[in-house]
Amino acid sequence: MTELGNLTAVQLIDRYRKGELSPVDAARAALDRIGRTDGKVNAFVRVDADEALRQAEESAGRWRRGEPAGLLDGVPVSVKDLLLQRGGPTLRGSTTVDPHGSWDEDAPSVARLREHGAVFLGKTTTPEFGWKGVTDSPLHGATGNPYDPARTAGGSSGGSAAAVALGAGPVSLGTDGGGSVRIPGAFCGIFALKPTYGRVPLYPASTLGTLSHVGPMTRDAADAALVLDAIGVPDPRDGSALPAAPGSFRAGLDDGVRGLRVAYSPSLGGQVAVHPEVAAAVRRAVEKLAELGAYVEETDPDFSDPVEAFHTLWCSGMARRIQHLGKEQRAALDPGLREISGRGARLSALDYLAAVDARLELARRMGRFHTTYDLLVTPTLPITAFEAGVEAPKGSGHRRWTGWTPFTYPFNLTQQPAATVPCGVDGAGLPIGVQLVAARHADGLVLRAAQALYMSGATDIPRPELT
Repeated sequence: MTELGNLTAVQLIDRYRKGELSPVDAARAALDRIGRTDGKVNAFVRVDADEALRQAEESAGRWRRGEPAGLLDGVPVSVKDLLLQRGGPTLRGSTTVDPHGSWDEDAPSVARLREHGAVFLGKTTTPEFGWKGVTDSPLHGATGNPYDPARTAGGSSGGSAAAVALGAGPVSLGTDGGGSVRIPGAFCGIFALKPTYGRVPLYPASTLGTLSHVGPMTRDAADAALVLDAIGVPDPRDGSALPAAPGSFRAGLDDGVRGLRVAYSPSLGGQVAVHPEVAAAVRRAVEKLAELGAYVEETDPDFSDPVEAFHTLWCSGMARRIQHLGKEQRAALDPGLREISGRGARLSALDYLAAVDARLELARRMGRFHTTYDLLVTPTLPITAFEAGVEAPKGSGHRRWTGWTPFTYPFNLTQQPAATVPCGVDGAGLPIGVQLVAARHADGLVLRAAQALYMSGATDIPRPELT
């Protein structure tokens, strides 16, 4: 069971194909991990073991007949509880969502996983409506870090990151409106990709508008490429969805980074104070890219912190999200969500349009930047995981989660692909992430660079002891 829980999706599929392993064994191993660890970290809000085993039995039958349903047939997966999954309520971490109803529709990404034969383990924790960069909510409480449950897993896809790190399925679907797959990915030591906006269709539409992306959270870049092949296709319910990619994201994955032009920005031009252990680990990862043949230059993108524009878009989106709630329901909300939504409700249309102008200018600057550089490399976060149950580290001087995530939210404004890759641990054994960013539509380049780091051993970190 322990060994099976450590296998990637690619490794599972290979063993299914060779007849060395059954999807039922993989599902049981994942469910066993959940049973042994979830009481310590709170990664899941719902687990349906009987349904997962039923799906695994069906998958096993298809493999025996030599007729797998798709790219992920028999792979155990989980889904963040912001994305619709038919057969159960999507509560979004909120007591204000009515659990009763038909709940008979899958989100586009979930539907694609189902079509490709994935085995659904359950839904993962999120802060209320995904509003912040840590995972705790009035409904489900706090999610702990697999490396130290007293610390945060990050957010808002904290449950998904913890699940993957603990071996409770090699794949989870998360959402990212300001870093929400990359933040917990970095804190929990896994790979997480925010694809180009529109690459993975989203339905229902987010009240955060074009800030919100859906992305794979996986053990490594190869698994993410496999998942993106499955979910990165158009869906008629999303008018912003991109056309299908011209080829597989697995094609060229192992081509390496030789000749790529890499800009290394350790602190966004001195705008961010980065913990020394984080800075050192990220620098080592950059040096590895140079050893592998990339042309690395230490330089910074030409922008100042766009946090005010981000706050305008974020707070107004959250105000819209709770607009329909009555007085009693609003009183039951996370106090921080209530506060930022109040700020958003006070903004004017002109405030909103000024923020849109700021994001367009930022996108223009980054577009020009990527005519010179193929990749931008930064720390994913300037710190490692802090105490669970708080929005910002105590003593940091920050009130809101955006104060300690300055490397992530700018690239939601620009809609670029960005990923976090593990690159070491600090003195307390907590994971550190390096962020890879490319021009819009260059998702394959991010995956290729990440794969090079995985193949080189630069991503090797200890597994969490909870497993």
